[in-house]
Amino acid sequence: MRVKHISILILVLLIADQALKIWVKTSFHLGEALVVIPNWFQLLFVENNGAAFGMQITSTGSFDWGKLALSLFRIVLVGGLCYYTFDLARKKAPTGILVGLSLIIAGALGNIVDSALYGLIFSASTPATIAEFGGSYAPFMMGKVVDMFYFPLFQWSNHPAWLSFLFDSRGYFFGPVFNLADSYISVAVVYMLIFQYKFFK
Repeated sequence: MRVKHISILILVLLIADQALKIWVKTSFHLGEALVVIPNWFQLLFVENNGAAFGMQITSTGSFDWGKLALSLFRIVLVGGLCYYTFDLARKKAPTGILVGLSLIIAGALGNIVDSALYGLIFSASTPATIAEFGGSYAPFMMGKVVDMFYFPLFQWSNHPAWLSFLFDSRGYFFGPVFNLADSYISVAVVYMLIFQYKFFK
């Protein structure tokens, strides 16, 4: 797999992620859901400050330093991963490794784009209004990440407190709402841990 092929793969994955997010953001009210498979799969529009699977970053004061730190960390991480991946491609590394790393890069880039640009190019999403192009609700790097995949498998209202991160506010497991970029990263990590672990030895 050559550097050109990796670049094309990352670009295609990034476009797919952004196309879905833009469609959701400009079609749904905040909190609006579209039931795809009853009692299992919904497209549920939520936004978060940038952490994976809808986890929130708390901040104090008027400026969100935690969000800025996460965004800068992601940019440095993506830069390092790009260099590493392209170097492996030149060294003829296994295709599975290169595809896995490309998925991680595309996932990280997808959420970086949301944080960096969405606040500048969209109006705010609210439970009563749908966002539009041309508005501005946050400065550069302070935009919110769009999430939409929701798979509430079963309800367990008295679940142990230490498992709370797996449940939503109504007690449904699996509670986190996530996006395509999060899926890229998760699938890639699991795939490489199971099928490509020998490479990293």
